[in-house]
Amino acid sequence: MKKRLIGLVAAATALCAPFGAAADEGMWLLPFIERMNIEQMKAKGLRLDARDIYDLNRTSLKDAIVIFGGGCTGEIISPNGLIATNHHCGYGSIQQHSTVEHDYLKNGFWAQTLEEELPTPGLAVTFIREIKDVTPEVLARVKPGMTEAQRNAAVKKASEKIVKAHSDAKAFRGAQVVPMFGGNQYLLFVTERFTDVRMVGAPPSSVGKFGGDTDNWMWPRHTGDFSLFRVYASPDNNPAAYSKDNVPYRAPKHLEISLKGYKEGDYAMIMGFPGRTNRYMTSYEIDQVLEQDNPIRIFVRGERQKLLWEDMMADPKVRIQYASKYAGSSNYWKNSIGMSRGLRKLDVRGKKAAQQAEFTAWVNAAPERQAAYGRALPLIDSAVRLRREAARIQQFMNEALRTGVESFTLGTAVNGILEGQKDDKKAAEAIRRAGEAFFKNYSPATDRKVTRRMLQIFADSVAAADEPSFFAAVRPDVAAYAARLSEGSLLTDTARFYGALANFDRAQWTADPAVVAAASIATKSKELADGALKPAAELFAEGHRLWVAGLLEMNPERAYAPDANFTLRLTYGQVLPYWAADAVFYNYFTTLGGVMAKEDPKNPDFIVPERLKELYKAKDFGPYAVDGEVPTCFLTNNDITGGNSGSPVLDAEGRLLGLAFDGNWEAMSGDVAFEPEVQRTIAVDIRYVLFLIDKYAGCRRLIDEMTIVR
Repeated sequence: MKKRLIGLVAAATALCAPFGAAADEGMWLLPFIERMNIEQMKAKGLRLDARDIYDLNRTSLKDAIVIFGGGCTGEIISPNGLIATNHHCGYGSIQQHSTVEHDYLKNGFWAQTLEEELPTPGLAVTFIREIKDVTPEVLARVKPGMTEAQRNAAVKKASEKIVKAHSDAKAFRGAQVVPMFGGNQYLLFVTERFTDVRMVGAPPSSVGKFGGDTDNWMWPRHTGDFSLFRVYASPDNNPAAYSKDNVPYRAPKHLEISLKGYKEGDYAMIMGFPGRTNRYMTSYEIDQVLEQDNPIRIFVRGERQKLLWEDMMADPKVRIQYASKYAGSSNYWKNSIGMSRGLRKLDVRGKKAAQQAEFTAWVNAAPERQAAYGRALPLIDSAVRLRREAARIQQFMNEALRTGVESFTLGTAVNGILEGQKDDKKAAEAIRRAGEAFFKNYSPATDRKVTRRMLQIFADSVAAADEPSFFAAVRPDVAAYAARLSEGSLLTDTARFYGALANFDRAQWTADPAVVAAASIATKSKELADGALKPAAELFAEGHRLWVAGLLEMNPERAYAPDANFTLRLTYGQVLPYWAADAVFYNYFTTLGGVMAKEDPKNPDFIVPERLKELYKAKDFGPYAVDGEVPTCFLTNNDITGGNSGSPVLDAEGRLLGLAFDGNWEAMSGDVAFEPEVQRTIAVDIRYVLFLIDKYAGCRRLIDEMTIVR
């Protein structure tokens, strides 16, 4: 079996005749584009060679692309380490620096000098320095007949050895071995991480989040979804912890910026770090998503968000405290609504069932295929059936309790510290640091209101026999428990919290009701994992690996890309409009005039700043206008997902056209099934970004350090 799987991987990565593939589908791995994609890319208009995009021996486009923070993409846009990413990617950092007196979320922030750029503790960017196929080394000790647990142990041991050989913590150099194609292939990613990253510029939220939740995932869009940061390095240009002696990073590669724009049909490609897709998902998994996973998320988050919004609108301080929390919750909440809608409307389940029927017929046509792949779909079906109820309970615990009740969230951190740190002085200091970060963005009154609703949802949704042990004290009177928690826990009041730290008593912290609840949730979570979820995961992993391997063998003429897993990828396509529905046609770009047309002073999603209105009225657009209008956003048919936020949209010469920030509502099922006729990437036009930096903010120094091609 091992030889068969390695052979399939070789075929998957070396396909030379991918004629059966949908031309624009795929999040492609950079080392393989020369063999798999470059001919199609050039046929669409690319004027670069594959080595201009990825080359280990000289600088290439990949050296200008970074992981921004922990879940977005950014790009280097000047020789001096200037980073562009989305406003919503920088949102947490903008909030981190905001106060009622200096409300950068509301008013924006622009550093007019290097000295004004703000150090942002906790923020880092990561470069990918090398990508290497290590499949033979990882699978060297995998033997036929191994159980899934034995196989996992062998893979883990081999991967750890490879990672150790390529890592150097002192040099901020890391490594990761990542499975592809369900564990049929393994790639090594060698990284370099910079931890001194400073905030440089951000438009006000009325520009950076224009349209808010109303427009989220929708087209047409008119948002200036960008923010600017800078990488700092030691004087010798190496990664270093923050120091006043650090200097702007001297980037070996940065993106040139195009003012030439685009027209319908023009080549466009995107490089970045897509988070997760499930293109090899089966109908069994889709049933769980539609019937269980998405409905739970939509309901619980929706209830919590209503309460947060009420308090945010009533108090500017609460608005700042909860802005990032609300945005993060709302984004995936609306995504889940759209995904369920798309899966049903496009009959993705039916298409998957048809694919499975074709696969089964192919398997049954040959004894050797039956032996190799006959168990694939039955294993997946069994795994999904086995895990569903445990997954339901786990999801309610995570959504309603672990993250829904904020004191339980801090309680989880405190419980982990108490269990892992036996020295009281060190434990107290770690708890203090956790509390300082927590209480900066905490409203006791808001948490108490939300806590009561979250506890009631859990009580209504999970049977007493399946609840974590602490919930026995909650169920008889949810309101009374919520009041006791709010009035008595060390984790719901700063005076109690810091007072208890001053006279640290481990037993007092261990007995705190929020810590007790967090420990109880953790115990129940482990019970679920060991009871049903672990064996289900082993069944699923084996079935999924065989299913994917079988698909690759069944369709040798097709070019397959592995599912997204937050590794560096490239997707290519064109600038294109689309038909959203019968008689509903959407053009491929929007303009600043659309911002003015959407203005609604009574709706916080559609406030237009006075300065922007003045510039529009005066037609003071500089070199950033086309036919008397500033382009704001545009569409391509590139294949992206979450994690691609902030990714550069590049033209045929690798120059920056814009920043990807969203997908469209009609194709929210795209993580499961790519729909080429309607699937679109939404990006903010780089000309709008430059207009806002130059004309709106008057921050000409930033324009001057960029390489702009007119």
